[in-house]
Amino acid sequence: MDARDAVIVGGGPAGSTAAWRLKKAGFQVVLMDRAVFPRDKVCAGWITPAVVELLALDREAYRQQRVFQAITGFQVSSMSGSPVEIQYPYAVSYGIRRYEFDEYLLHRSNAELCLGESVHDIRREGSDWIINGRIKTPLLIGAGGHHCPVARYLGKERDDHKEVVIAQEAEFFIDPEKDGDYAIHSESPELYFSDDLKGYGWCFKKGAYLNVGLGREDRSNFSRHMENFLLQLKQTKKIPQDKEYVFKGHSYILNSHSHRDLSGDGVLLIGDSAGLAYAESGEGIRPAIESALFAAETIIESNGDYNQASLASYDSKILHRFGERGQATEQFPGWITAITSRYLMSKRWFVDKILLDRLFLRRNQSLLSFEESIGFKS
Repeated sequence: MDARDAVIVGGGPAGSTAAWRLKKAGFQVVLMDRAVFPRDKVCAGWITPAVVELLALDREAYRQQRVFQAITGFQVSSMSGSPVEIQYPYAVSYGIRRYEFDEYLLHRSNAELCLGESVHDIRREGSDWIINGRIKTPLLIGAGGHHCPVARYLGKERDDHKEVVIAQEAEFFIDPEKDGDYAIHSESPELYFSDDLKGYGWCFKKGAYLNVGLGREDRSNFSRHMENFLLQLKQTKKIPQDKEYVFKGHSYILNSHSHRDLSGDGVLLIGDSAGLAYAESGEGIRPAIESALFAAETIIESNGDYNQASLASYDSKILHRFGERGQATEQFPGWITAITSRYLMSKRWFVDKILLDRLFLRRNQSLLSFEESIGFKS
C-alpha cells in the first residue's frame, strides 16, 4: 500500500492550490480526480487581480498560449431594463477558460496526479485514511465540488441540496468569419440580473470564445428562465438566432446557505466542497483559492498532529474571512424585489460602487499575502 503525506480529492482551483502550497512546504501529495484534464467546467470564467496575485500567476507567460482577456468594463441591467455601462482605465478582471486554467494550475502544483480515477472507497483505520484500498494517508482534503465524495462520506452534504445554486453555461469557439454576428465587446462582459434578484445571466466574449450562461438560487422553472434569457439575447442581436446552443449544468452552494462542517480528525473541506461561494455574486474561484491557502497554513502549523482540535483553527480562519455560514436572510415579497431591482439596476452609482466594486469585484477586501497564506515567514 502506498503512503503519502496528504491526499487531495478534486483537481479544480481549490485542490491544485492546496497541493501547490503543500508541495512547496515539502509534503508528498497525491491529487485525485475522476476527470482527465483538460476538461470542460461550467463557469463564466473570469478572475480578479486578487486571484492573479494569490496564485503568483505570471500574466505574460500564461497568456502566450491561453486565453487571458483583460476586462475594463461591464454592461449591467435587470432582465427587463436598459443597461448601465461602467468603464475603468485599467483591467479589473481577466477572462479565462476553465478548460485551460484548471489544467495549468493542476500541473503547476507538481503533485502526484491520479486522474481518471473516481474515489469510491474511503475508510478510516486508526489515525489514517485508506483511499480506494491502495493509498494510506493521515490527511485527507476534500476539494471535489458540491458533490465531493469526501463530503459525502463524512455526511456533510446534509439537507443543503435544497438550497443550491443551479447554473447552465455554453462556451464555444467563434469562427473569425462570423465574429461580427456577436454584438459583444470582449473588454466588457454583460450581466443581466433577474427581477426577483435570485440570479443573473451573462454574455461574455473572451478572445475567440463566447460564454453564455445563467445561474439562479431558485431551481423552480429554471428551464423557462434559461429559454427567456437566450431569447432576449437573440432578440437584441447579441448572439445569432439560427445557432444551436448546447448548455451544460452544475450546482453549488453559497456560504450564506451552507451548514457543512469544515474539518474533522485528519480531514478538511475546501472550495465548493465546503460551500464557500460568495452569496452576492456566486463566485467560487477566489473563495476556493483562499480556503486552500488557509488549509495549507493550518496543516503546516499543526506539525503533523491532524486531530480535530489541531485543525479547528481552519474553521476560525474561514469564519473570519467569509463571515457567518448558513445565515441566509429572508427575501422580500416578490413585487417589492422586482420594483427595487429594476430601480437600482438603472442607477449608475449603485451599479458602479455597490454591485460591481463591493459585491462582484470585492475591491474593498484586503488581499492575503503570500507569506501569510502558506505560513512561511520572510
